[in-house]
Amino acid sequence: MAEIENNQEEDRIRKAFKERDWNEIKSSDSWAIFKVMSEFVEGFEKLAKIGPCVSIFGSARTPRNHEYYKMAEEIAAKLVRHGYGVITGGGPGIMEAGNKGAHSEKGKSVGLNIVLPFEQFENIYIDRDKLITFDYFFVRKVMFVKYAQGFVVLPGGFGTMDELFESITLIQTDKIGRFPIVLVGRDYWSGLIDWIKKTLLEEYNYINAEDLDLFSVVDTPTEAVKVIDDFYSQYLLCPNF
Repeated sequence: MAEIENNQEEDRIRKAFKERDWNEIKSSDSWAIFKVMSEFVEGFEKLAKIGPCVSIFGSARTPRNHEYYKMAEEIAAKLVRHGYGVITGGGPGIMEAGNKGAHSEKGKSVGLNIVLPFEQFENIYIDRDKLITFDYFFVRKVMFVKYAQGFVVLPGGFGTMDELFESITLIQTDKIGRFPIVLVGRDYWSGLIDWIKKTLLEEYNYINAEDLDLFSVVDTPTEAVKVIDDFYSQYLLCPNF
């Protein structure tokens, strides 16, 4: 099995270095453009009317008996009770927990699934009319940001970090308006935050001190939802119940 995977990886690398004539390039790229457009259109059409939602992120590998799974489920349920829908990546682990919590309260439960060779499969708690499956990560990430009024980020791996830093960067650079970003689990996030403070800020001055205010760190579902409620109460905004 490992040998087959190594051969497939080698084929992909060699293909990237292969010279192609103009007709090959034009044909391949034109098809990709239409596929990207179709994913954007489907996403916009299905998500445009979902109302205020919060995106929940975290590892697909989180087991159902883990405290973070239970926390994600509780956060999602509380969000629905406070008037929000829930958006997840549509897969197992924390994503499943988020959709399960929203589903348990009969709230909007959105799943933005992605085609991957492992780990990713749609969970059963997504509203069937709010399930979208993507081939392209970058299209999927647009949907997460465009249709969410906040991010709740539980412990996860590279994919979770990708979503976290993408959102922080977009807000930092004024590409999107600010919305609350909540990291759940101080023990998990403390090492990363210490590195950001000591290395990025103090040692290299690669960020500004106020950039640390772009996210909050909490330990409980109640605190997580409160950060989002408090943020919008400043503007006298609340979801429609």
